[in-house]
Amino acid sequence: MLAAHASMAQAPPYDVFPKTEPPYYQVRYEASGQPSELIFPVKYTVWIPANIQTLRGIVVHQHGCGEGSCSSGLTGAYDLHWQALAKKHQCALLSPSYEQPTEADCQMWCDPRNGSASAFDRALTDLGKMSGHPELSEAPLALWGHSGGGHWCGGMVMTQPDRIAAAWLRSGVPLFEANPDRGSIQPHALPDAALRVPMMCNLGTKEGVTVTEGRFAKVWPANRAFFEKVRRSGGLLGIAIDPRTAHECGNSRYLAIPWLDKCLKLRLPVEPGEPLREISTDHAWLAEPTGSTAISAAEFNGDRLSMIWLPDEDIAKAWIQFRQNTDVADVTPPPEPSHVIIDGNQLSWNAEADLQSGIEKFIVMRDGEFLAQIGGENRFGRPLFQGLQYSDTPIQPLAKMEFTDETATNGNEHEYAIITINTAGLKSKPTIADEYSK
Repeated sequence: MLAAHASMAQAPPYDVFPKTEPPYYQVRYEASGQPSELIFPVKYTVWIPANIQTLRGIVVHQHGCGEGSCSSGLTGAYDLHWQALAKKHQCALLSPSYEQPTEADCQMWCDPRNGSASAFDRALTDLGKMSGHPELSEAPLALWGHSGGGHWCGGMVMTQPDRIAAAWLRSGVPLFEANPDRGSIQPHALPDAALRVPMMCNLGTKEGVTVTEGRFAKVWPANRAFFEKVRRSGGLLGIAIDPRTAHECGNSRYLAIPWLDKCLKLRLPVEPGEPLREISTDHAWLAEPTGSTAISAAEFNGDRLSMIWLPDEDIAKAWIQFRQNTDVADVTPPPEPSHVIIDGNQLSWNAEADLQSGIEKFIVMRDGEFLAQIGGENRFGRPLFQGLQYSDTPIQPLAKMEFTDETATNGNEHEYAIITINTAGLKSKPTIADEYSK
């Protein structure tokens, strides 16, 4: 039986994680030795948007295999950009972290039938009690998964399709036929209900498309086989090949978040507790799996099931931009910062991420003049305030929205303001700092 713990001593690299207090909630289970139960310890962290009476769903951000990827899941629920998606649709944001040892078989968690689905469900129940949102245990799921996490998300679609609003599979898909080279991977069946779940296969061009040798060369053949089976059966499935990357996630979030945003808009029930809505194909667009142009399905006269499916023209335009250079356009400025406080020479503030483009950095203004910029780096794609790990999660320690003005002149009062800049380079309106008062 899995044992639950709010916190306890853990082995590296799973012993370093952000502080958890509302609106974050966390539960950890020890490994189980019982048949069909999870053989690894696992921690689940959930973020709950403020002022939500009843959650409409859960956005799940699932890491991949290996210690590095598994430990990266420790910060997934703290990602401001993914929080913006969840908040828009009155959803929670949940990120698991499976404590997989280096040489252990990843299939023992990334196949949900090996105990991770039941541990996940137990976590939703426990986190629902902790947060005062018992509806977590029944809420629809919008799944994003990287590598082994893509296997997990796809496996959830195959085994529990009626609860899945949409699934984004980055560099990993479940198999429908046994792989003689990897006997621990058990194939899945493709139920009819899974064909109604919108899915997107997303991989790097260096994972077997344009680079056909190396560690990740088999990712594209697996994705192609998955596409042929699902799409030929009438499934709502797309493919988005990242022209810049190999197995790292790169800039994929700038298409994944708008795509999930669209799917949640079309799929979530109007009232919580009702069944997921089916997506009409009346506005669909189609494209060649390895192409970079798209066409309205209404204007296409060929074999539709040989083409990828995109929900509408807006997503088709974003997909075309992603296929060209991953620079998905954004014309809307980010929200301005809030709760900007000056206490002596110490500035602090809050900010919500731009849904389309996240947060690249903050500009600190003093008396109407530029003073400093506070921002992160990202060797995997666009610079981000929180930074970015290989598996698309913030870097530890988490970046703080604060600044100390070491050049402030004693005895002189200054007016400070903070500006948010998103990763498309667009600026928010400035927010003037208020004096701190005890």
